[in-house]
Amino acid sequence: MGHSYCTNFVHCVFSTKDRCESIPTEIQEKVWAYVSGIAKNEQVPLLAIGGTNNHLHLLIALPASVSLSEAISKIKSNSSRWLGQHGSTFAWQEGYGAFSVGASQLPTVKKYIANQAEHHKKRNFEEEFVALLKLYGVSFDPAHVYG
Repeated sequence: MGHSYCTNFVHCVFSTKDRCESIPTEIQEKVWAYVSGIAKNEQVPLLAIGGTNNHLHLLIALPASVSLSEAISKIKSNSSRWLGQHGSTFAWQEGYGAFSVGASQLPTVKKYIANQAEHHKKRNFEEEFVALLKLYGVSFDPAHVYG
């Protein structure tokens, strides 16, 4: 076969360092737009983006030519630098969550990401992240899930 064909949809989640509320609501749209630009420059199609003042959700179509860790590293490092250049003392947490998404689930995940503010009226990031780990069957140590 002369060509490679793949479809890797991934729901990525990561928080600010120590889950500090360091992404003010009034600049979130600018941050999301900047992250979208980073993804585009890295040739990683971004299908959805959203979050709150202490975390970010991305739905990406990861190409075969880019590793997941490389994509997340580029997004986190460049957005962190941009926030720093715009007057924020800012850092992302070291790790991330990444969950495979089937094509039939894309609309559901997009809607979930778009409605982050509403979700977080009911539960905080820590509860949400543990729920995602459980939903996707990821093994984790509750004492070390946040570093």
